[in-house]
This record gives sequence, C-alpha cells and structure tokens, in this order.
Amino acid sequence: MSDTDSRAFRTPSWARPVPEGAGAAVRVLLGAFAVATALDLGSLLAGWHLGHVLAKPLLMPLLVAYVITRRAPRLLIAALLFGWGGDLALLFDADPAFLVGMGSFAAGHVCYLVLFGRGRTHPALGGAYALALVGTVALLWEDLPADLRIPVAGYSLLLTAMAYRSSALGLRAGLGGALFLISDTLIATGVADWPQLPRPDFWIMATYVAAQYLLATGALAPTQAYRRTVIQDSTN
Repeated sequence: MSDTDSRAFRTPSWARPVPEGAGAAVRVLLGAFAVATALDLGSLLAGWHLGHVLAKPLLMPLLVAYVITRRAPRLLIAALLFGWGGDLALLFDADPAFLVGMGSFAAGHVCYLVLFGRGRTHPALGGAYALALVGTVALLWEDLPADLRIPVAGYSLLLTAMAYRSSALGLRAGLGGALFLISDTLIATGVADWPQLPRPDFWIMATYVAAQYLLATGALAPTQAYRRTVIQDSTN
C-alpha cells in the first residue's frame, strides 16, 4: 500500500473531500436557515405568534442539515438536536415543559463540552465567567420560583462552563458561547419576573440563533482546516 493510500485509509470520514455538487446543497440549506430565522424574528417583532410557532421548529433541523453537508462531527449534530428538543419544549407555556426544555439544552451543553475537548482557554476569561455565574444566580435566587431555584442554578453552572470552554475553538465559537449565556439569562430574568426589554422573545431568539450558528460554524472550522491539511498531504 502506498503512503497516499495509507493516509486515505486512516482519514476519518468527516475529513474526506466534500462530494461534487455538495456546495449547492450547502448554499441552499444555509439560505433556508436564514429565511426561517428572518421569519421567526420578524414574527416575534410583529407579535405574530403563529409565525413563530411555524418557524422556530425549523431552525435547528435546517442548521443540522447544513452542518451534515459540511461533514460535521456527531457531537455537534447531537448538540444541535438537543437544542431543537429544547426549542420544541419551550413552545409550551408550562413549568414541566420548561424543565424538559432546560434538560434538553443541558444535554446539548454536555455534547458541546465534550466536543470542545481540552483546548487552551484564558484563565482571566474563566474568572470573569465565574463571577458572572455567582452574581447572576445570587441576584435571581429570591425571585425565582422555589421549585426552580436548584435546577436553574445547576443548569447555569453547566451553561457557563460551556460558554467558557467554547473559546477553546477560537473567537467565533467563543462569541457563540457568550451569546448562548446571554440568551438563557434573559429567559431566567423573565422567569424571575424582572423588568424586560421590549419584545423580550425577540432578543432571546436573536441571541440564541446567533449563538447556535456561531458555535456550529466555529466547531466546523478546525474540521475544515484538518480536511485541507489531509487533502494537501495526500497530493504530496
């Protein structure tokens, strides 16, 4: 077996060249994701609840389809699908649905944490996130329903860890993690019945969709870089 054949044999499936014609599918799916996002956010601004109900369940499946065409790692796909489960649960205005949604998002954060691996992050950033976690939970504690305090605190710890560790993949993923933290903090302030921004659901969804997109594309960047290296090596 030649060196080239040996390298190709060892190459993971997600690192092999994208099949011819896949570029068109990538553009179509990314465009569909953008259209669904615009419809969802526009519906929230207009107060059109039906539009939000129709558009929100499409967001993560379209993003999943997009990353699959980019040969995404399975953990990224799982994280986005758990996010979809959380999206669906939060369409229902009930405490059990809120807990189910929070649990689904928590599972997604675990997938992200494993995906991020042990890459280096800045200790000062970790300190800032730790202060934000302690301060936010302390301020919200008394205003949260008693039965949600422990679940929200535990979820906040996991979410903050994900946001911090996301920076291991670079600025894009790190920004996505930060936006995810902001989005869920806005939800928590609503649960605590704090004063809200005008159209709070719009800001929650805008930061959430941006977060998932940045996390997904930020996680894909190392994969794409590795793929280019493999292709270059195989041609030498």
